[in-house]
Amino acid sequence: MTDKEDWVVWNGSLGVLDMVRIGQVEAEEGGRRAWLAPPYGVVGPFSLDELETQGRIAFGACLVMSRERWQADQVELRMEAQKQRRAFLFRADFDDDDKEHREVLNLPVEGALEPSQINAAFRRLAKTAHPDAGGSDAHYRRIADARDALLDQFAGAR
Repeated sequence: MTDKEDWVVWNGSLGVLDMVRIGQVEAEEGGRRAWLAPPYGVVGPFSLDELETQGRIAFGACLVMSRERWQADQVELRMEAQKQRRAFLFRADFDDDDKEHREVLNLPVEGALEPSQINAAFRRLAKTAHPDAGGSDAHYRRIADARDALLDQFAGAR
């Protein structure tokens, strides 16, 4: 019976996975409505019939699904959630300093950046900017500071 089964609750925006049981169930003319058991009792009402037939329902930021559906979908769900969380953390609302740092490293002034992009841009410029390679200390320091400032955004998000 459904209320004795464990169901998976996945909140991709937070990266939280948990197991839960169905709490309250109400039979209606159009089907059964359900709520999850505590501590997720606020999740509901949702269609229990849909959950059982589809193996998964969405409720707000959560997905409630069968264990089998989780096994089939988890890699895709985790990757999508990580992509969305990263996009949220590094959305394109940069201040003037970010824009300047990006310009110093010849990086796009808009859009998300990966640490590997920042480091690659720094290494490319450092080959000629370093004083040992004929560049100036001031120019090398400028690109190193820009790299450090952009990478600090990633360190603060962990």
